[in-house]
Amino acid sequence: MIEQKQLSEVIELWKTNKKQYVKKSSFAAYMLLIENHLLPVFGNNFVLEESDVQKFVFKKLEAGLSHKTIKDILIVLKMIMKFGAKNKWLEYTPFDIQFPTEREKHSIEVLSRADQKKIMNYIQEHFTFRNLGVYICLSAGIRIGEICALTWEDIDTDSGVINVRQTIQRIYLIEDGKRRTELILDTPKTKNSIREIPISKDLLRILKPFKKIVNPSFFVLTNDAKPTEPRTYRSYYKNLMKELKMPELKFHGLRHSFATRCIESNCDYKTVSVLLGHSNISTTLNLYVHPNMEQKKKAIEQMFKGLR
Repeated sequence: MIEQKQLSEVIELWKTNKKQYVKKSSFAAYMLLIENHLLPVFGNNFVLEESDVQKFVFKKLEAGLSHKTIKDILIVLKMIMKFGAKNKWLEYTPFDIQFPTEREKHSIEVLSRADQKKIMNYIQEHFTFRNLGVYICLSAGIRIGEICALTWEDIDTDSGVINVRQTIQRIYLIEDGKRRTELILDTPKTKNSIREIPISKDLLRILKPFKKIVNPSFFVLTNDAKPTEPRTYRSYYKNLMKELKMPELKFHGLRHSFATRCIESNCDYKTVSVLLGHSNISTTLNLYVHPNMEQKKKAIEQMFKGLR
């Protein structure tokens, strides 16, 4: 008979197994959730009841964690439990965990058309490679890690396309109980994130002269062999927005602004989804497709027109 193991022992064995199959950044994210949330609460358990996990969820909600973070923790816990059950080290019956209904609607922050124009005009008149990154994000909707990892080689001015192939991120590593961080250059978030984005005419006009003279292997934001990392670029962006007296907007708001402008221009949702590199169209629809009052009125009018 196989001996039952504590969850902490199963976690150690699961870690060794999982490390072979996932990206370094994903593994680092799992480790952080395990160390900060799962081990302190469940590490000594041989058995895990659904009621224990439900209690854990309520405690984490009280502590201010978002639904998404808690769901991410539960995904990791489920992987560990399934692995333990497969090897007969512990018993696992799938949990049916309930979350209280979220009352607040999370609205996304976007730039108004006027503010977006103001920023883009300013960058055209005050060119720096760092400013160019903001212009590219507003014109192509790429993520902060993707713009930090973009090289001149990824920009094809002949075919008018930006190739998004890699991302930069700083990950937390926990090894032998010690924590450290590491900057890694890796493939993007999902396979859909590897994508081609057409370059707008205005952006092409800015990029073409540089393409003839730059080193193709250099990073666009630094025009150097060494990249800038997301947190450094985020603080640069914050200062730029302050200087331009813009409303406070997270860097990711540039991506939201790009998507919103696409939707406003009646671009079809599937195309917007592909441009953003979303894994599926429902992500795009949930985030960006919220009919305004004008569109709602139009729908009601059309419906009754058909009934007359």
